[in-house]
Amino acid sequence: MTTDARHPREPHFAGWRPLMWGAAACLLSLPLIAMQFTDEVNWTLSDFVVFGGMLAVACGACDVAMRKGGNWRYRAGALLAVGTAFLLVWVNLAVGFVGSETNSYNLWYAGVLAIGVASAFIARFRPGGMAAALTATAIAQATIGLVAQFSGMDHPWPATVVFTGLWLVSAALFLAAARSGTRSLS
Repeated sequence: MTTDARHPREPHFAGWRPLMWGAAACLLSLPLIAMQFTDEVNWTLSDFVVFGGMLAVACGACDVAMRKGGNWRYRAGALLAVGTAFLLVWVNLAVGFVGSETNSYNLWYAGVLAIGVASAFIARFRPGGMAAALTATAIAQATIGLVAQFSGMDHPWPATVVFTGLWLVSAALFLAAARSGTRSLS
């Protein structure tokens, strides 16, 4: 089989795209199915729109990272960062990190994501810059958790440790990609 220079052959993982998007669609349908069997799940249209938007952004970011990323370290770092961001938003919207989901202190976690996204754009998605961006994101996550903990707020500190660790593992993967000479998304 030959490839056209204008349309290079897609990487071997291209078959995962339909699987990823299909899994997202299935995940979005689970609350609707659960609502048929229990009154404990009661989603509104806005819940489905928000969750659908979250899934679309996460899957789109993963799709871009898999197609445009350099080596496996860069891709793994990107997938871990996207997954961690997705979980951060999901957990915060569902139950909140500090008290309940209605506690305004939980809005600080949007700052964690803002730092990560802004830093990634400033770094132009280059592996070394992404390592720094994810390290800054980890520091923001840990700082908010420590402030909540020492302020006497109802805060599950193990969640802070887990999320901080995930950001740092992602940063380490990007650093490894930078050391191996991986190119950035372009």
